[in-house]
This record gives sequence, C-alpha cells and structure tokens, in this order.
Amino acid sequence: MKVSIVIPVYNEAKTVAVLLEQVWEQPISFEREIIIVESNSNDGSRALVKKFAEEKNKLVPDAVKVILQEHPRGKGFAMREGFKHASGDIILIQDADLEYDVKDYPAVLAPIAEGKTALVLGSRHLSANGWKIRKFENAPVKSQFLNLGGRLFHFFFNTMFGTQLTDPTTMFKVFRRDCLEHFTLSANRFDFDWELLGKMILAGFIPLEVPISYQSRGFAEGKKVRIISDPFLWIRIILKTRFSPLK
Repeated sequence: MKVSIVIPVYNEAKTVAVLLEQVWEQPISFEREIIIVESNSNDGSRALVKKFAEEKNKLVPDAVKVILQEHPRGKGFAMREGFKHASGDIILIQDADLEYDVKDYPAVLAPIAEGKTALVLGSRHLSANGWKIRKFENAPVKSQFLNLGGRLFHFFFNTMFGTQLTDPTTMFKVFRRDCLEHFTLSANRFDFDWELLGKMILAGFIPLEVPISYQSRGFAEGKKVRIISDPFLWIRIILKTRFSPLK
C-alpha cells in the first residue's frame, strides 16, 4: 500500500524543517509520498520547503511533491489542493507544527491496512495523560475558555451526527483515498476539519479512534485559530454539512 502524507504550510519557519525531517525519517511499512502545500508564507517557510524537496528528491525521485500557492486561503483550501495530487491508497493529514508526534503513524495507519476501517482518528483525549485541549501556562483563563469551547463543540457535533467521538477536531485524520469519491469539500479555513469528518460519517464511514501523543502550542508560538470569528464558521459548517447533499 502507498500512503500520501499531505502537509499544509503557512508561516511555520520555526518548526517546518524539523517536522519534515521527522516525517522523512519515521519508519513505516508502506511506500510513501510527501505532498507539501505551501501557501506563500512571509517568514521563509517556502525556501525551507523547497530545499527539503530538492534534497530528498535527489535521494528518492518524486518522493516529495511541492504545490506552491500564490496566496494563503486557509488550511481547507490547501488540503483540497493536496488531495488532488495524492496518489496513495491512504491519505494522512499532517500539520507543519510539532504538536503531533509522527511516531504515532504506525498506530493510525494499522487499522486501515488491516482492513478494520476506512477512517481513523488519532484521539488526544484517549491518551494516557488525559489531555486537556489547551494548557497555556501564562494564560489559565484563556485555557479554561478554550477547553470549555472545545467540549461544547464536540457535544454539538456528536449530537448532530449521532456519534460519541472523543476528539473530532484532531489533526490526525487518516483515511482511504477512495473515500473522497463519495462527496465534495468546500471549506477553506479550519472549518474544513468539521466538514471532512461530517461528510465521511454521512457517507457511511465509521471512525475508529486510537490514542496518540500531543503537545499543544500557544498563540505566541504560531497558533492560527481565530477564537472570535472561527467558531461562527464552525457552527455554520456543521449545520451545512449535516443538512446539505454530500455532493
């Protein structure tokens, strides 16, 4: 089997070089391709991505595909572009920061490879540490606010889709590429995560959650979620996804 690891990149110069090396070095028992969608960062991320691709493609021709966008239009837009170029049997979504541990790849890939499911979610809440959504050491009030918001949105999503998922907003969404044939996607920002999962469920794919490791980062470290405006997009996309046709 072949795995397409799709990585959207925008202003992640502090972490992207380390992350890409980790992805490259992480051993998995599948053929792989790395698809990087770079959204015209202004912090030097593009140069780091191009350097990585040039070096690795000398070692393994065509192992890394780079899509250079002219303008940043959000994670969802970047992910849709990456999906178009994916040729693997399995797609694995990877953010360009270091919040998620690439050592969890075998755990999230195995259930699909073994034919147990078509969709795996890496759950932070099932981890041994009982992860809280945000732990900002210098901003306890903001941490509690985001923790509460996360729980409310998880409850809202589970109610709308008849599920009992512990972590629907996890970045680690891993699925068979042919799942995408059953629906179309339109969300451009972080509402993409809700839309993708909601349409997967409506198309009949039952998510299997597995525990993963996680280390959260704060807004000062590059977190891009807009805590005022994005929640309205999330409510809109959850309702739109639930009550609109799949295509």
